Amino acid sequence: MKVELKRINDAVHFEASGMTDVKVSIDGSPEIGGQGLGARPMELVLMALGSCSSLDLLQILKKQRQDVQDVKVSLDAERADKIPAVFTKIHMNFDLIGNVDAAKAEKAAELAVKKYCSVHDMLAAGGVDITYGVKVSPPAP
Repeated sequence: MKVELKRINDAVHFEASGMTDVKVSIDGSPEIGGQGLGARPMELVLMALGSCSSLDLLQILKKQRQDVQDVKVSLDAERADKIPAVFTKIHMNFDLIGNVDAAKAEKAAELAVKKYCSVHDMLAAGGVDITYGVKVSPPAP
């Protein structure tokens, strides 16, 4: 795997690209010259955890023939008070909408987060306490 970053302005705005043509804008905090032109690096780490877990969760539920019509994932994180300000705790909430068995959703989330998500394993190996919750709602009539 390979990614490349290209500086876009004379501050700290970068454009990243990976193995596809998709571009991701990355910017720093205002304290270091960021201008709000992209996601911050630590936000990208949370996005990576949320998306990695969600992709696996959806695959598992699809194999179980669960009818997931929509999914929303929110992540809340705490960081250390010292530099480096690493994550110490992360909590993910999976909100599933559809005809989904709640017990299957719970088990699928456990497998997705704790067994299949590589990002989870990297963060957990570094001492980050990662928890999650699952909420299942029926589809709108």
